Amino acid sequence: MKPAAGTVRRLPPVLVVGLLALWLLLNRSMSLETVVLGLVVSLGVAWASSGLRPLQPTLRRTYLAGVLLAFVLRDIVRSNFNVARVVLGWRRGTELKSGFVKVPLALKEPHGLAVLAGIVTSTPGTVWVSHDAEASELTLHVLDLTDEAAWIAWVKEPYERLLLEIFE
Repeated sequence: MKPAAGTVRRLPPVLVVGLLALWLLLNRSMSLETVVLGLVVSLGVAWASSGLRPLQPTLRRTYLAGVLLAFVLRDIVRSNFNVARVVLGWRRGTELKSGFVKVPLALKEPHGLAVLAGIVTSTPGTVWVSHDAEASELTLHVLDLTDEAAWIAWVKEPYERLLLEIFE
């Protein structure tokens, strides 16, 4: 697929840096020659593969990515402890009830949805099941479903809010 007329091929800096880091790790060297060759290869691969992704993300407020990462790490740690309590039988109170939650989304940008899918799925105890683009609704499976409104709020605040600010 050819890029549209007047379209400029942009090189994603994260891809270039990631490829360069991988090159340096695989070569186990930081010599000038290795770094320069790795940079040339990284730029070449990023340029050659840019035509495979005709839809490029437009990032508005990239500084919020650090805040988003902090929330993700916090929730991953919390969820690991909660899932461990369930698996080890240390959970007190009511019987375990898993289920599906329908979350209405305002987020429509494909890259933002992909990031949200990664966040939800990497958090133990939750799985992104489906996304209905027409209804703009996410179906989420939750291991320990006690309060559906709390899970909707967990997706919408802070994740959807931050992703809207970053991508839309």
